[in-house]
Amino acid sequence: NGLVVAGTLSRATGTAEREAALEMLDWRRSAGRRITLGADKAYDVTAFVGDLRARKITPHIAIDGHLTKTGKRRKTAIDRRTLRHPGYEVSQRCRKRIEEIFGWIKSSAGLAKVKLRGRAQVDAAFTLALAAYNLIRLPKLLAAPT
Repeated sequence: NGLVVAGTLSRATGTAEREAALEMLDWRRSAGRRITLGADKAYDVTAFVGDLRARKITPHIAIDGHLTKTGKRRKTAIDRRTLRHPGYEVSQRCRKRIEEIFGWIKSSAGLAKVKLRGRAQVDAAFTLALAAYNLIRLPKLLAAPT
């Protein structure tokens, strides 16, 4: 449906996005049935995929297959069993909706260049932008034929 269900602000480090994703998954998820997680190729890291599997989450992550400086193809953390599953293709198509949210926040909500100081103020502006995106998205979802 393209609605935002969770969002968090973190200090920019090399692993902050992956750590925040795991943290948000722990908030939202009960120990019920197995779920999938679609993500872009920045999440194609062995440690992150291992953390997902430990939480009984199937990683539907885009493969980061770029060439290294030595000309070898980068090794992916996603196994062939996951790649051949039909749900993997669906997750990769739905992933576009996530990127649309960040595009809207940067362009329409004016957060491409934040003009606030302090993490608390930036977090409040980010949360407000996520809520505004959901409010804009809801009428389109309610008007859509089922």
